Amino acid sequence: MTTNALTYDARMLYLASQSPRRRELLHQLGLTFAVLDIDIPEQRQHGESAVDYVSRVAREKAGAGWLQVAAVADAIVIGADTEVVLDDEVFGKPADAADAARMLRRLSGRAHRAISAVWVLGGGRQEHAISQSNVEFAALSDAQIAAYVGTGEPFGRAGAYAIQGRAAAFIRCLQGSYSGVMGLPLHETAVLLHRFAVL
Repeated sequence: MTTNALTYDARMLYLASQSPRRRELLHQLGLTFAVLDIDIPEQRQHGESAVDYVSRVAREKAGAGWLQVAAVADAIVIGADTEVVLDDEVFGKPADAADAARMLRRLSGRAHRAISAVWVLGGGRQEHAISQSNVEFAALSDAQIAAYVGTGEPFGRAGAYAIQGRAAAFIRCLQGSYSGVMGLPLHETAVLLHRFAVL
């Protein structure tokens, strides 16, 4: 388990994710927290809807984090997952440059969903929220896709793009949560944490 160097509140808050984007977003809420190193297989089950898949993975992350800190008094654990969905196909993180280019070609000129799920566990309770955003890409040329993949930005990101990075120039329209597309919908997260008396 790794932690940040901040002073914790009376209720110990943990983020079950190594994602730098989620850490940055959670800091925007003015929270102090520790970071847990979680490794959960992300494999969609046969017949599982995209929303159910994203929610299950987020719940499993939170649950795995809770197992690490269950002995800590007043521990609260946040687990989250975000995926890009087009034509019911879930676009996870690209395996390599060719996979990233394939995803971006599919997204080019079309609208897709970015689904984020957040689960909060603690004090014998668990609650969750789902954020779904519609993201419309402009048409991308092969040269644009190759140049973007060459920056390295698509790697480690669902759908092979970062809305807060250079890919912002590709997005014609966003309906929904900007932070949700980034990886942690802040409104939904804040509502959940308020219910747990963290905010």
